[in-house]
Amino acid sequence: MEMNALDELSTILRPPGQGIYLVSTGKAEQVALAKRLLGARSEAEIHRAFVANLKKVENARGIILGIPSDVGAGYRRGANLGPQAIRTRLLDDDANWPTFCESHSIVDIGDAFVVPQLLHDSMLSNDLLDASRAAVYPHIESNVRATLPVSPLSIAERAVDLILSQNPAAKIFALGGDHSTSWPIVSAVDRSRKKTHGAPWGIVQIDAHTDLLSERLGIRYCFATWSFHANELLGRNGRLTQAGIRASARDRHHWESTLGVRQFWADEILRDPTAVMEALVAHVKATGIRQLYFSNDIDGTDSRWADATGTPEPNGLTPDWILALVERLGREFELLGGDVMEVAPPLSAVSERTVGIAAKYFRATIEAALQSQNA
Repeated sequence: MEMNALDELSTILRPPGQGIYLVSTGKAEQVALAKRLLGARSEAEIHRAFVANLKKVENARGIILGIPSDVGAGYRRGANLGPQAIRTRLLDDDANWPTFCESHSIVDIGDAFVVPQLLHDSMLSNDLLDASRAAVYPHIESNVRATLPVSPLSIAERAVDLILSQNPAAKIFALGGDHSTSWPIVSAVDRSRKKTHGAPWGIVQIDAHTDLLSERLGIRYCFATWSFHANELLGRNGRLTQAGIRASARDRHHWESTLGVRQFWADEILRDPTAVMEALVAHVKATGIRQLYFSNDIDGTDSRWADATGTPEPNGLTPDWILALVERLGREFELLGGDVMEVAPPLSAVSERTVGIAAKYFRATIEAALQSQNA
């Protein structure tokens, strides 16, 4: 018997903050966050509120999804704790955060479930897929279980597919996770738009790195490759715009001439932030794009403000410039959604600074999308 969308979402997702599989250490913090976000007093109430939120997907203006996976990262790990930390900071900064979301029809549907050793189902053998499905979905009939994803990227992609099949106009707001967790969002958005014959769309990406490798050590989907595959989905032609680049083995000419992206490197932005802002907006308009997804890697921000990340880089963008860009994009274009990625709280003794900025970025992205053209 096939599952309906609600049943499948409630099977492959977990309540907000509970996407990482835990049995003891850290579990209490997960439960405490879910209680605060959902206004619940017990784990039974958490589950009821979680399912109630899933029922709101069909009429929601926006969806929040956590993807707490850092298996696609490289040098240093810890971004799996980013979604939990950012949600906690949103509540700490504004106790009325759940009320804000409810009043604007923004629904937090929880987290993609994460088996910490998995990344994407395409990387798994049939034997491992079968074993993982049996462990993750033990109470599901075997014929249905065989259709369910088990890796975080695959689960997130399936969840967004289900959401957009019910509500193609929903804006998707994601909390990562390493930057590979942007891939399932943009992949599902592109698939939905093609089904509904949507106009061409684009991505504006804040990042210290290009993420434009076609593969890394034989791996197709990871933090260093997602932008390459997103750019292919978009059809190149400058529809992927990157800002803040400053750590690359190749120069800008290489990336722009071979892959058809448009880049604004950090040094030119720092020299004349106003002029580059205008040039960036003018470029996106010149492509004919009127709808955008905004992907914000926290390492695009200078490491003075954002060092709690796997690859902090100096000489980067200021939080004020990035916040101004988000607001400008919301005024000039329709934002289809956005994300904040690579926040890794364990990697800094002063992680509160990074998490605080990330929370501001996330809320600003939601507010810009709600106010954007045709929102």
